[in-house]
Amino acid sequence: MTNNQDEISGSVERITYYNEQNGYTVLRLKPDSRNMLPFRYASGREALITVVGNLPEVNPGEWLKLRGRWTTHAQHGRQFQAEYCEQSLPATTEGIKRYLGSGMIRGVGKVMAERIVNTFGEHTLDVIEEEPERLRSVLGIGQKRIGQIIKAWEEQRAIKDVMIFLQSHGVSTNLATKIYKTYGDESLRVVQQTPYRLVQDVYGIGFKTADKIAQALGLGADDPGRIEAGVAYTLNRLAEEGHVYVPQEELEPEAAEILGLATEQITAVINSLEQSDFIKRETLQYAIPDPQATPVGEEKPTYEVREEQAVYLTPFYFSEVGLTRRLQELIGHPTSRLTTCRRAMKRWQLPTHLAPQQKTAIHTAVSHKVTILTGGPGTGKTTTLRSLLDLLDQYSHSYALASPTGRAAKRLTEATGREAKTVHRLLAFNPGEGFGQNEYNPIDADLIVIDEASMLDLILAYNLLKAIGPDSHLLLVGDIDQLPSVGAGDVLRDLIDSGKTAVVRLDTIFRQAADSLIIQNAHRINRGQMPQTSDGLGDFYLFIKNDINETADLLVDIVQNRIPHKFGLHPLDQVQVLAPMYNGSVGVANLNERLQQALNPPQGRKPEKRLGGRVFRVGDKVMQTVNNYDKNVYNGDIGRITAMDQIQQTMTISIDGQPVVYDFLEADELVHAYAISVHKSQGAEYPCVVMPVVTQHYMMLQRNLLYTAVTRAKKLVILVGTRRALHIAVSNNKVSQRYSALDWRLSGK
Repeated sequence: MTNNQDEISGSVERITYYNEQNGYTVLRLKPDSRNMLPFRYASGREALITVVGNLPEVNPGEWLKLRGRWTTHAQHGRQFQAEYCEQSLPATTEGIKRYLGSGMIRGVGKVMAERIVNTFGEHTLDVIEEEPERLRSVLGIGQKRIGQIIKAWEEQRAIKDVMIFLQSHGVSTNLATKIYKTYGDESLRVVQQTPYRLVQDVYGIGFKTADKIAQALGLGADDPGRIEAGVAYTLNRLAEEGHVYVPQEELEPEAAEILGLATEQITAVINSLEQSDFIKRETLQYAIPDPQATPVGEEKPTYEVREEQAVYLTPFYFSEVGLTRRLQELIGHPTSRLTTCRRAMKRWQLPTHLAPQQKTAIHTAVSHKVTILTGGPGTGKTTTLRSLLDLLDQYSHSYALASPTGRAAKRLTEATGREAKTVHRLLAFNPGEGFGQNEYNPIDADLIVIDEASMLDLILAYNLLKAIGPDSHLLLVGDIDQLPSVGAGDVLRDLIDSGKTAVVRLDTIFRQAADSLIIQNAHRINRGQMPQTSDGLGDFYLFIKNDINETADLLVDIVQNRIPHKFGLHPLDQVQVLAPMYNGSVGVANLNERLQQALNPPQGRKPEKRLGGRVFRVGDKVMQTVNNYDKNVYNGDIGRITAMDQIQQTMTISIDGQPVVYDFLEADELVHAYAISVHKSQGAEYPCVVMPVVTQHYMMLQRNLLYTAVTRAKKLVILVGTRRALHIAVSNNKVSQRYSALDWRLSGK
């Protein structure tokens, strides 16, 4: 002990609270000995210490040495305020049993831990460390299990060495484990010598964490390597917001603020990054109408030419330039694989139930190499597409159907009666090898149809165009009024704005769709009008609550009780809560905690595991947050946890009926999905959508966000909040502009 601090040690019994942002933890610790306690427990009562403090992420079963001081909380009584934490190994046989049986060592559960410790007693950890072959004398342990234990033990030991270094920099146990999984025995060297590599190589480590480590190692604030990493981080963060490039005059002060440096210091490093080919720069020139310079009475406006220096991450630059070139080549190519169909259409009668706009769309798709079909819900996009495919079938033309997400592809299959794939599957993506369908091996189809095309980001669109032969046709189907893609770019809008592709917009609502208030209100919202609400058994409701906490209470009650009772919909499988923001009482994070407790509470022996500060439990509804090509699961895929193996440290999630196995270390790719953001709902469709609409979310209350949320529902929409917040969303038609030069390039600069 130092500086009059107290010291305790023991095993973590349970985690009561953990804050991911700052590591603040409340846990219950089972001490090694009651002798270390400055007070007495009642006879027969289990001695558990409440520990509070900013700690690295720990799990039940781990052994901790803690230094700090004893305090007395007015409500909770005696607590140990931890100021230093060291994850260590237990010293007693009982502690070793709990440690080995806690799931810390893959391949050993509670039963096997007891057998091992009963055999070797207090020497158990020495046997595992130095003579693991002796484990064969334990009933039920074969050579395969011994190999598992040896590997897990070596990893734990190596991770502990890394953790000793990382603990003081706020890096969690989970991230330290991932660092070791990434670099193996090189982990400590990489962390100490090139800490900024972690940002690119290890999912979950951001620039701020790497920067904290680097500066603790003595790297100067103005070190060129640090500035390069900061500029790269700034560009990547803005790309996550949808920007393909960033004007240099905006990038420099943004990076300077993050790095705490003068703007001039950023400029020199940007030049260096360009020389190393990490970034690309290009001067973009825009002709903007200047009404002040146009003489009165003249019809033609005078244009002002503006320039900006665009800074691209290199992959985005080549994707934008490449997509432009491929589109121009496809549009300008003189031959067509649909020539037979073009000629036949002159004598072929399109179905009489089609509206003139729909017939125009079919003619356009057959006669133009690149066509965009857009329109809101109920305007007949799917009917038009089915009729086009019928026509192609009649004349033996081939086609391929795809959507950016698995959910959207499944909907497309159901809507057309034809097989549809994800774009990645269509392009035969193989992890580590890239896309199998490309310019050297194009898709063998006369027409390629991409549904939900508003979700196409720049890089995926470029790889798609590379795989389309020069005489094939491309039809993009989507709703331009929805939110743009999650990834960088605004491809569908840019193609329309460029004027270089054929565009057909359907705007007539068909009679069968017009009976739905969901459809009517989607179009009302799009026109800037307040939605109408239902009386009785309608399909669009607004529940008024002014107090935000009461709003959260009511929303949970609606999902848990009212919807199942009145409409017979399952609260987990048929209801999706969408929220504009992550934080706050009715943000995604808090609603997930509330809904998990209401719909899937802890129960008996139902398996659960705290990972990344969140409790994952069998039965939970979860969502994948990044593309994982090895597992064939993608950003936005939703599933249910069906099994959890504490011994092998895995959980199984059913996604679209397919079991997908996740290692516990991969849990940071998952979030609970009782509530999700509106952005993450793109391409999906749910029987019922429930959404909070509150003024506290005013920064995200936008017309296209509300429109996107409403159009995700098939049978029922329920909004909970205030009319004022709803009015703000309907009135705010400001579309967030993304920096993209695709339309500029296509229109010939």
